Amino acid sequence: MTEFDGLPVLTDPVAVAAFEGWNDAADAASGTVEHLELSWNARQVAELDPDKYYDYQVTRPLVSITDGVSRQIHWRTTRLSVCRPEGASRDVVLIRGIEPNIHWRAFTEDILELCHSLEVDRVVLLGALLADVPYTRPLPVSGSASDPETARRLNLVGSRYEGPTGIVGVLHEACIRAELSVVSFWVHVPHYASEPPCPKATLALLHRVEEALDLPVPTGDLAEEAAEWEERVDALTKQDAEIGEYIRALEQRTDEVGLQATSGDDIAHEFEKYLRRRGGGGATGGSSTS
Repeated sequence: MTEFDGLPVLTDPVAVAAFEGWNDAADAASGTVEHLELSWNARQVAELDPDKYYDYQVTRPLVSITDGVSRQIHWRTTRLSVCRPEGASRDVVLIRGIEPNIHWRAFTEDILELCHSLEVDRVVLLGALLADVPYTRPLPVSGSASDPETARRLNLVGSRYEGPTGIVGVLHEACIRAELSVVSFWVHVPHYASEPPCPKATLALLHRVEEALDLPVPTGDLAEEAAEWEERVDALTKQDAEIGEYIRALEQRTDEVGLQATSGDDIAHEFEKYLRRRGGGGATGGSSTS
């Protein structure tokens, strides 16, 4: 990547974005982008002026002390970083910040202008919401896409939600108006276990990001952390018979409504996609399932 007017020239870049706040139950969405920043050694290339979009009595700056003496103020805002995942032929722009307090339309225009300057042609938006789901089952991830082909490929059903929305919903609509391909993923976080972090929710979003980008996404220790999270929630629910009964009802509803028979061909197809993303190619022979 080479520098031009302060921004790098990227190769076929795609953006992944998440914002703290209303869209970010258990910090699962912003935690996903932060995980990618660390895993892919992303470097910051731009940030928005916090004076334009944040109420500092709501989103307060942070103070830190370095060398035991120097005090430094950190102004919280939305930042863009770039990276080239190992083995990938394209760059990824990571956008992580805070839902703005004011001037949402100007904020959205600034984000899209930066995406345009970086020649991003596709945006993946991440969110997390509180829901009635059992923590013992895979956490659902719903979503929508700007074009039917992408929706079919990612097995997304168009949202019928009507009501208040956050910056993820506003950005999704703005991307469509700007004729920018966009997909949004929302992980469903158990409302009774919503204290951050929720590694199981972050892991669920990472798997969907991997599908959307069609490249391997490192998960690090998240699988182990998710198992430990389940153990902690399990211990808490065993202390409250009413919550335990409620979760068993959620499990029964999920098993009855959510589970559908999957054919051997479907399983083989998903496994081949996984191998391709991991650099192993497709299946080399016939596959069988029992």
